[in-house]
Amino acid sequence: MSETTERSMHFIEQIIDEDLKSGKHQTIVTRFPPEPNGYLHIGHAKSICLNFGLAKQFGGKTNLRFDDTNPVKEDVSYVNSILADVKWLGFEWDSEPLYTSDYFETLYGFAVKLIKKGLAYVDDQSAEVIATQKGTPTEPGVNSPYRDRSIEENLELFSQMREGKFAEGSRILRAKIDMGHSNMHMRDPFLYRIKFATHHRTGDAWCIYPMYDFAHGQSDSLEEITHSLCTLEFEVHRPLYNWLIEHLEIYPSRQIEFARLNLNYTIMSKRKLLKLVEDNVVDGWDDPRMPTISGLRRRGYTPESIVNFCDRVGIAKRNNVIDVSLLEFSVREHLNKIAPRVMGVLHPVKLVINNYPEGKTEMLPTINNPEDESMGSREIPFGREIWIEESDFMKESPGKKYFRLAPGTTVRLKSAYIVTCTGFEENEKGEVTTVFCDYFENSKSGSDVSGIKSKGVIHWVECENAVDGEVRLYDRLFNDEAPDGQKDKDFMEFLNPDSLQVLTHCKLEPSLANATVGQGFQFQRLGYFSVDSKLSTPGKPVFNRTVTLKDGWKKG
Repeated sequence: MSETTERSMHFIEQIIDEDLKSGKHQTIVTRFPPEPNGYLHIGHAKSICLNFGLAKQFGGKTNLRFDDTNPVKEDVSYVNSILADVKWLGFEWDSEPLYTSDYFETLYGFAVKLIKKGLAYVDDQSAEVIATQKGTPTEPGVNSPYRDRSIEENLELFSQMREGKFAEGSRILRAKIDMGHSNMHMRDPFLYRIKFATHHRTGDAWCIYPMYDFAHGQSDSLEEITHSLCTLEFEVHRPLYNWLIEHLEIYPSRQIEFARLNLNYTIMSKRKLLKLVEDNVVDGWDDPRMPTISGLRRRGYTPESIVNFCDRVGIAKRNNVIDVSLLEFSVREHLNKIAPRVMGVLHPVKLVINNYPEGKTEMLPTINNPEDESMGSREIPFGREIWIEESDFMKESPGKKYFRLAPGTTVRLKSAYIVTCTGFEENEKGEVTTVFCDYFENSKSGSDVSGIKSKGVIHWVECENAVDGEVRLYDRLFNDEAPDGQKDKDFMEFLNPDSLQVLTHCKLEPSLANATVGQGFQFQRLGYFSVDSKLSTPGKPVFNRTVTLKDGWKKG
């Protein structure tokens, strides 16, 4: 997180700063409470950066607590992925990871306490029937016929719910608040439901599970969370959060809401992301087109770029939509500083230098990163036959602004020589198969005395030592700015058919043969690329394009 001296404090920082100065708190404790029912996405990254960043900024601590109250959708694999993602982003939680399931017995006791106070009751109606009694925002709801059960009967029924004596969905524990309350969440909300499902940590020890609104605030309180940070959709839940804390007479954690991260051209719903995975639209949760942290990592994003992006977005009180190009700018900016420059040809066409000695190979020096001199230089092989990009040759007469190869034109080969095109060959389809050039021996980069001026510079890879590689070009998964914002259309209708292009005949400079998983490079003139963690094998790297050199997205 940026130093507060570089910008004014956002509203949550102001609240914390005042709480510490006034002595309300001696230190702060925040928490990040993910549900282990899917992989974390870029929206969660904002919450991670906020909670862990505030604790670091103000000398406090952050708990990582899994909200594992729905065994039907939860899995250990999700827990492990979340732990890995938080660590990868560079954050450390206080002590060991915590789980709401750690507090199941205590939460059960809290529910019993409410029953004994006459503030909770067991309802025999189904959730569907109860929903019809809720009323509307302008009309009060209808009291349940079981609302006035005695405390003794409610205690007995709740105990029997725990013992598994009732069918799933046949009983539910509700808070007794006010069916005419202006806030719909205060109209006798659900506290516990019956679920016969094996929990990933507690096994079959429980068949009743607390609802989120009941477990959330009480877990915060048990951990003495000073500032419980939630996204804006939980603002209407805050009265219930506070009501439960008040009537249970427990530590009063303060809930504060902030605007969630919304990106255009992006789906943030875990339910919808899961559908993409289950329907095999993508290659798992970590598909490089997914907005998941693991997907971004596999694509080549750096943790620094994501943290910087979250800092740029800032913390606001109102929802807005951030342009995904800002995320792309953040990784482009960071990779520009740290990524070695290499050469790879994605759509190869052979270029033969007529007057270069046959059988000769020379090693030419080239700088690794002009942004960082400490990265030094390396040598690359050069010979009579090289690969160039198909798009770097035009057989027809080019326009005045064309500075690449065409018959009679001159270009510099990056870190090598100046060449002039003398001709080309094509097949029966009219496709160029070979380009012919002459080179100027005294035009070598670094010692050029030819006096020849060349406006164009193109990249290349020497044929004999080239590494065959696969390159995967990723684009946005959706071609609509708000794929889940159309009421009359399903978000799947906006899938971008060109979101993945697989190139299997790429030619790469020999240094890339031993590139390691996660290593990022700038392929000169083409973009930033990273070694894929799933598809690469030793000596046969597969590269994912992380981002183009410039924002090339054309809005419709």
